[in-house]
Amino acid sequence: MPELLMRKLLMPKLLILGAGGQGRVAGEIAELMGCWKDIAYLDDNAGLTSVDGFPVIGRLSDYQGLKHQFSHAFAAFGHNQLRMEWIAALTAAGFEIPALIHPQSVVSRRTAVGAGTLVMAGAVVNPNARIGAGGILNTQCSVDHDCLLEDGVHISPGAHLGGGVQVGRLTWICIGASVSNHLIIGAGSIIAAGAAVVQDIPDCVLAAGVPAQIKKKLI
Repeated sequence: MPELLMRKLLMPKLLILGAGGQGRVAGEIAELMGCWKDIAYLDDNAGLTSVDGFPVIGRLSDYQGLKHQFSHAFAAFGHNQLRMEWIAALTAAGFEIPALIHPQSVVSRRTAVGAGTLVMAGAVVNPNARIGAGGILNTQCSVDHDCLLEDGVHISPGAHLGGGVQVGRLTWICIGASVSNHLIIGAGSIIAAGAAVVQDIPDCVLAAGVPAQIKKKLI
């Protein structure tokens, strides 16, 4: 048997939960990585049978019955809390949860990227950053050296973190925002689009503006 065919047969299969925009990006990145024998989706849109050439083989609740066919699964949801809940469910069901990293991103080999994290095209992650589980590093964002992103953090397109920034669990840094060096952004907060953060931000608040100011509490 030719070596390339043998290698293909030994590759794992990937199940992607969610066939919306986030799921389509995840599927393309997985395809470009070239390390999956097959890729398929689950989604609750009953009329959806395929996504970008990949089959939709059932609804989200069908995941438990597919463990014998798929060794790996990925939760592709833009909502941070929902994504983390699905990662927990998939892990409990025995799936391996990969990180999906676009080949045209730049991720230092001295960076740790957690399970279930999606790194999109043009993202840059510099040495000694630590990216938690279930994160999203969106298109052309940057995470500088020694940053710490806890689980479920979303860094939106074109957002930039200076060196040594810490971002708490489930926080969302929106499109085009920037965070100065060595600041702490609390858990469950939202940094609004275009904001410039120059001081620490506590948990569970919305901060916006240049410079960013707290606009309201989220809980």
